[in-house]
Amino acid sequence: IGLSCRGEVSGLGDDGEAARPGEAPRPHAMRLALEKARDVAGRLEDGLVIGADTVVVLGDRILGKPADPAEAETFLLALSGRTHRVVTGVAVVDAATGRSEVAAAVTAVRMRPFGAAEAAAYVATGEPMDKAGAYGIQGRGALLVAGIQGDYCNVVGLPLVLLAKLLGR
Repeated sequence: IGLSCRGEVSGLGDDGEAARPGEAPRPHAMRLALEKARDVAGRLEDGLVIGADTVVVLGDRILGKPADPAEAETFLLALSGRTHRVVTGVAVVDAATGRSEVAAAVTAVRMRPFGAAEAAAYVATGEPMDKAGAYGIQGRGALLVAGIQGDYCNVVGLPLVLLAKLLGR
């Protein structure tokens, strides 16, 4: 979601977040982050707007937010016992000038093996339904994670070190 300090939220929804044909995960996440930030910045006279978009990548497949509980279970079972990448695009847009900075962070996440019953029980909590890849490392989903290599904040959805660099520019 792109937010301003005034609490405005981007109008982009999940239906507009599909990858374009041939678009790799990193450019995809960066494009969406920038679109979200520009959407909000276009409604402001001044201020900095931060946009972010996170995707989970298993092999060459982007796993966004699950459409329904069945898809959430499918995503989780695909991730079970495997390592995937979490890619978060971050954009900062100056509403007054339109100047922007955009980049992405990538973190490797290794899931522990788990079965269908555990995946279904987790989905039943409702937590996975608004999360890329159908899990939230900051919640109960942490119990499915065996380890990470990289920025924990990136997996949560906002890589703070990267954001600080962009703001510094």
